[in-house]
Amino acid sequence: MNKKIIIGVIALTFLGIIIVMAKNNNQQSIPNAGVASETANEIQSSNIKNSVDKIEIYYFHRTQRCYSCNILSQYTREIIEQKFSEEIKNGKIEFREVNVDLPENKNTALKFQASGSSLFVNVIKDGQDDINQDANVWQLLNNRSQFENYLTNKINSLLDK
Repeated sequence: MNKKIIIGVIALTFLGIIIVMAKNNNQQSIPNAGVASETANEIQSSNIKNSVDKIEIYYFHRTQRCYSCNILSQYTREIIEQKFSEEIKNGKIEFREVNVDLPENKNTALKFQASGSSLFVNVIKDGQDDINQDANVWQLLNNRSQFENYLTNKINSLLDK
């Protein structure tokens, strides 16, 4: 009888360790769109402040798009047009939607290494590209306000506003 209890305790302990390890692994692979990614964005933007030539924001997609892909496109376009209209006019910010399925977009997709629905931010400084995919936006699609705050803060930090 005692042998069964000991085996049960060992099995439960082992299971608990596996659960904790899996949880820690998930936290490392998917950064929190609030705290961790904001810190990463601040570090990244501090390296490129003051002499940003241009910010290119590219939304890549396929011909067939799902609801989430359409929402990402809509939110991004509306926020950039509403909040950064002056920067668009003076050429500091450019937003483009690119269908990766079209042959004429092949070179652009290769440059960004985009193969499907994704949002990329290219910060051009001293004529050099600094291309980064932003996967955090997908986690924020269910809350327009959070999405808007995140994207607006990210762009403002890159512009040093």
